[in-house]
Amino acid sequence: MRRYKIFLLLALTVLPINFLYGESEALFSGAPRGDDGRFTNPTGDLAHGSFGVRFPFILRRLGTYFRSAEGAPPRVANDGAFLRENARHSVPTVTWIGHATLLVQSEHVTFLTDPTWSARPSPMPGVGPKRFVKPGLAFADLPPIDFVLISHNHYDHLDLPTLRNLAERNADTVFFVPLGNGDLLRSQGITHVEELNWGQAFTYKGATIHCLPSQHWSKRSLTDDHKALWSSWAVTGDQRRFYFAGDTGYFSGFEEIGQKLGPFDLVAVPIGAYEPQAMMRESHMNPEEALRAALDLRAETAVAIHFGTFDLSDEPLDEPPRRFREAAADTELGDGGAWVLNIGETREF
Repeated sequence: MRRYKIFLLLALTVLPINFLYGESEALFSGAPRGDDGRFTNPTGDLAHGSFGVRFPFILRRLGTYFRSAEGAPPRVANDGAFLRENARHSVPTVTWIGHATLLVQSEHVTFLTDPTWSARPSPMPGVGPKRFVKPGLAFADLPPIDFVLISHNHYDHLDLPTLRNLAERNADTVFFVPLGNGDLLRSQGITHVEELNWGQAFTYKGATIHCLPSQHWSKRSLTDDHKALWSSWAVTGDQRRFYFAGDTGYFSGFEEIGQKLGPFDLVAVPIGAYEPQAMMRESHMNPEEALRAALDLRAETAVAIHFGTFDLSDEPLDEPPRRFREAAADTELGDGGAWVLNIGETREF
């Protein structure tokens, strides 16, 4: 028996860091695929509205070149000094950089979610939705980044210029992506990539990174619909349990994730890009749905993301946070448990 224990200990010490835990594989099924091999959602393909809804929407987006930044989130000064010092001490913190980009410190690691520093995330330079508020932290002021979480391949979430800069800045940074996204990063010279399916997990220092379901879709060109997977993520450890919803519509998976991996100390939920409803309702959440998702996830605190930074949809820029706060007031989270950060703001959690 003693010899067996020694053998087991030696085996565990030489296992690769991306050893997949049986617990996570048992908790969640892998993402479904259609007959053509492309990924889909458990409920099937999502509706994106009729042509009569989509075409006028595209024309309205062209008009955003002349839209003012009125109603965009305020930005506070942050020189990164506390975050760089905290990288050694790992007081659990969250900093909103803008859009779906958060800098999180916990479990003695520092990581980014969907990092986007570009002024216009788009397949063509100078074209696409403009950034209304500068990133909350200058790129040069970042602390060392241990890893990056990518939810899906839309340009405002998978921003290749930012990812290349992060890889060049620190060769040890690990990039976690859902299945099918690795080749895109590797084509840009980013080699430290880990691709995960829903239900798989990866150990890194004191943290466990879980790839989890979401309700969304993927596309970067005219013909690659659903070839790459989309996901949400959780990072758990002895200090805190954090959940990043990425970009998603409201779905029953939130309750399942909350039951199997919750409760969470902090969940980041997207609250914007919900109008027109006929086009957005299955792939994005409105503020009330985002709050409902946070409650399903058994969150102690919910932080709002994915609003106000870029002009992606028809609702006024300042409507999502107002509705989010109003909805939270009548729930167990209350004002103190539903955070709307200023861009650049850091809070402990």
